Amino acid sequence: MTADRPDSALRPYVTDDQRRAADPATSVWVAASAGAGKTKALADRVLRLLLDGAAPERLLCLTFTRAAAAEMAIRINGELGKWTMLADDALHVRLEALAGAPPDADLRARARRQFATVLDAPGGLKIMTIHAFCQSLLGRFPLEAGVAPHAEVLDDRSAAELLVAAQAAVLERARSGAEPALAEAVDTISVHAGEETFVDLMARLRGVRARLRRLIRRHETLGGLVAATGRLLGVAPGETVETVIAEACAEGAFNRDALAAACRALESGSEKDRERARRIAGWIGASPSERGERFNDYSSVFLTADDTPRAVSGLMTKPVRDGDRDAFEALSTEQEGVARAVERRKAVTVARATAALLRLGGAMLDEYDRAKAARARLDYDDLIRGARDLLRAPGVAAWVLYKLDGGIDHILVDEAQDTSPEQWEVIAALAEEFFAGEGARETRRTVFIVGDEKQSIFSFQGADPRALEAMRAHFRDRVESAAGKWREVGLGLSFRSTEAVLEAVDAVFASPAARDGVAFADHVIAHASHRKGHAGTVELWPLVTRDEAAPAAPWTPPVTRTERDSPRDRLARHIAHTIEHWVTSRERLAARGRAIRPGDVMVLVRTRTGFVADLVRALKDRGVPVAGADRLVLTDHLAVMDLMALGGFLLLPEDDLTLATVLKGPLIGFDEDDLFALAYDRGKTNLWRSLVRRRGEREAFGRAYDRLSGLLARADFTPPYELFAGVLGGGGGRRELVARLGPDANDPLDEFLTLALAYERGEPPSLQGFLHWLGAGNVEVKRDLEHGRDEVRVLTVHGAKGLQAPVVFLPDTTSLPQPRGPQLLWAGDDGDEALLWPGRKENDEECCAQAREAMRVREMQEYRRLLYVAMTRAEDRLYVCGWQGRNAISEQCWYRLVESALAEAAEPFDFDVAGAAAGGWAGRDVPRALRRQTGSIGLCVGELVRPRRRHRRHSHHLDQRHRRV
Repeated sequence: MTADRPDSALRPYVTDDQRRAADPATSVWVAASAGAGKTKALADRVLRLLLDGAAPERLLCLTFTRAAAAEMAIRINGELGKWTMLADDALHVRLEALAGAPPDADLRARARRQFATVLDAPGGLKIMTIHAFCQSLLGRFPLEAGVAPHAEVLDDRSAAELLVAAQAAVLERARSGAEPALAEAVDTISVHAGEETFVDLMARLRGVRARLRRLIRRHETLGGLVAATGRLLGVAPGETVETVIAEACAEGAFNRDALAAACRALESGSEKDRERARRIAGWIGASPSERGERFNDYSSVFLTADDTPRAVSGLMTKPVRDGDRDAFEALSTEQEGVARAVERRKAVTVARATAALLRLGGAMLDEYDRAKAARARLDYDDLIRGARDLLRAPGVAAWVLYKLDGGIDHILVDEAQDTSPEQWEVIAALAEEFFAGEGARETRRTVFIVGDEKQSIFSFQGADPRALEAMRAHFRDRVESAAGKWREVGLGLSFRSTEAVLEAVDAVFASPAARDGVAFADHVIAHASHRKGHAGTVELWPLVTRDEAAPAAPWTPPVTRTERDSPRDRLARHIAHTIEHWVTSRERLAARGRAIRPGDVMVLVRTRTGFVADLVRALKDRGVPVAGADRLVLTDHLAVMDLMALGGFLLLPEDDLTLATVLKGPLIGFDEDDLFALAYDRGKTNLWRSLVRRRGEREAFGRAYDRLSGLLARADFTPPYELFAGVLGGGGGRRELVARLGPDANDPLDEFLTLALAYERGEPPSLQGFLHWLGAGNVEVKRDLEHGRDEVRVLTVHGAKGLQAPVVFLPDTTSLPQPRGPQLLWAGDDGDEALLWPGRKENDEECCAQAREAMRVREMQEYRRLLYVAMTRAEDRLYVCGWQGRNAISEQCWYRLVESALAEAAEPFDFDVAGAAAGGWAGRDVPRALRRQTGSIGLCVGELVRPRRRHRRHSHHLDQRHRRV
């Protein structure tokens, strides 16, 4: 083979759109669908820039996660390493595929030098998260940014602790009476929020602290923000609920004569009419102060319980109305006045509650900032805000940009749809000089941004897909105004999923109801598959419903319990049974020419409900390897609970219940007989003294005493990390815990030791302090499930972002997002938004109602984007299923969206698994299947064979035979 005729078998597959996106002379905005190769597009772009002569240290690649940064670095360095080692002919093939043109000898030589060039570059390739970049920027210019040069970054746990401490300090100041304004704010909030609701409200307020801080800065002071909130609600300064009611009840606020005439007309009507007359007459005849006290009763004549105007028949019956139209007009006019007064009262209530919350939140942020400053700490929000302010500061920004100007020529942004507005401000400020003045110098400078609005699912971190269009327009205008080259490229060819999966995705999101919030500007969602001819399957299983309880026998006492499986548990068992059948029968994964393995299966849920535990337990019961959940609360794991129980015993040996827990747990290993023998008939002696006295009676007693007494002797003098490391290591505790609980216990145990070490760095090494710190922190452990172990993975859709699997189950498809706890409402747009807190939903006035509805719309839009992300994780097979409780499921849920789409695109098939597993279920003509069971095009086609009778229990499994063509 010669360089002029390279072997196409060595040529990596690169599409024309990918080459256009990688063009180093052009600033590019890439809209890449799921599976279209965003990481490859970024890597190719970097490689093309390096080949074009860009210095490695002048490239800045910003990614969303550290894992994404590592993946990108591995790909780039791996390709550069290949260029160094490949023969000339093979290198020629790869470079031609990358650039779309045959490389000359000079380009090949330059390619071979790139690996060494990158290694020698100061700092190497800058591939990092935006938080890491901001941290390095503040570290480089600490004085200009106004931060301590030795400042360290708080982790999430430490930041949460400081926030809770700041909240406690503010509440203590309010309680002491030292700050009357704070005390009044707490009293106002307490009217609308109980003890538990208050805790949730404070947690939500801490969660939006960056947004709240931005609001306060926009209005310069907290007082300015409170005043702006009042103006938004139409509430005048000093206006109160009492003044509103007094104004509505004052003489002249209502037409006394007209209402009196209406009362006389009502007296001639029905009993309900006469009751209305009595209540109206009693109110207008009372004094103004008495009217205020009775206003709620009076308003209920005209308004319903939810404060909406009553219908015509609710004011006056038809005979009376027809007989006296003037009386009806008087009541209608008064109804409008009462409705206005009630709406105004709501507005004042919301304004006062919001002002109280803003005062409390502002004080908490100030206290939090003081605590961070005292410790020279920054949180993640500080990094973004500090970098943004540094790049915008008058008299400073020019200097910083000048220093950076010599260091950055090309900015590449990954996962643009997950970038928050504050992060976009940092990126925009970085590129400010790229296309203006001295910045638009002879050196070519570009931006490269890749993302997918359909996959924006991190709104809780500030991501907003609507910001994408604004930023695209911003960069397009900046590039074109500087006479630069701008290009927008769409990558719609999926290298991940089979045709069947993509056809199902397109069918689902062809519906306007499903497409709302997923595609914008009337964009049609359509995918093409690179895997043409590969076998693929999409199946919609019938819903699992509640089984009817067997009729009770005659004379059965009403206290007798009836056992009945929940639909959720039955679905979990059947999914586990299906996976077990695939593995044990070596079900063929046709597209890959091999049997299905446990590691091929991924189960995605929308939220971490009890279904996850049900499924993991069902898989373990059947001996199917399972990696467990992707996230877990550390103190909820049994292994950690055993260690904490051991620590509790060491602190208080007289606690019999804790000692019994330790003795029965894996670390000691008592069985029921041992524990009973030790505890029974011991009189008033506590359990530990009983063990000390009887340690020679049984071998188990002696082992337990030796181990626990040794730990007791060390507990007061040994730091927590050293103590527990000894228990798990030399003491054999890890081996015992893993033997009892399985290998899943290793991750929590490692995290437990890591936290013990972290605690000792910042606090006195006290066992009691550590256990209290750990128990109060609610630490959540994120487990890495992308490690290639051959185990079934159970993840949330958020956790699966960036992952994929040959077989994907979607079981959590029938629930909708539900608001929980107190709601903070955001009114207005990004440029003039306001925070509103009505206290209770019944206090919603017009602005709150609009904000609440807008929030619900945004939640449902993200809910549908989650479905897109979930469906596109599947490579070969996708199974959609779900369960239904007592109530009917919504037509907007995932299951109904998929069902309505597959009704036309797929074929029905019999589904009968009543005997497949205990508590199975059956359905006919309900499920739908979309199958593309063909092999490679030009080699073979699939021939579907319906399952034989003896395979009835697994009628959703297909037998496939191939023939040559």
